[in-house]
Amino acid sequence: MTPSIEATNGVELKYLTPGSQVDVETKSRHYLIEALGGNAMRISGHPQFCPNPTLAELQGSADEVGRFIVGRIEPGKHLVFLLGKDSPVTTSEVVSIRVH
Repeated sequence: MTPSIEATNGVELKYLTPGSQVDVETKSRHYLIEALGGNAMRISGHPQFCPNPTLAELQGSADEVGRFIVGRIEPGKHLVFLLGKDSPVTTSEVVSIRVH
C-alpha cells in the first residue's frame, strides 16, 4: 500500500516529485492527478473534460470572490486547470487533498 499524506493546507504541484499522485475530492467529483514536473500534470475524473488521464497545466485555486492563488491546490477553493491552450476548467469546491 502506498503511503499518503492529507494536505490540509493545500499543495503546490511544482514541489512534488514527478510521478507523485494527488487525489483531489471536490463537492461533485474525484480527480486523480499525476505530477509531471512544474505545473504540468495528467488529470482524470471529469466525464466530459478528462475521463481518462489527460495532459493539463495547473493554473491554481480560486475562491468565490475571485481571489486567485497561482500554482496551488487548496481545500475550500476551486481547482483551475488548462486543457490545451484555450480550455480552462474550474471545478467545484475542493473538499480534500491526499498526496501519494
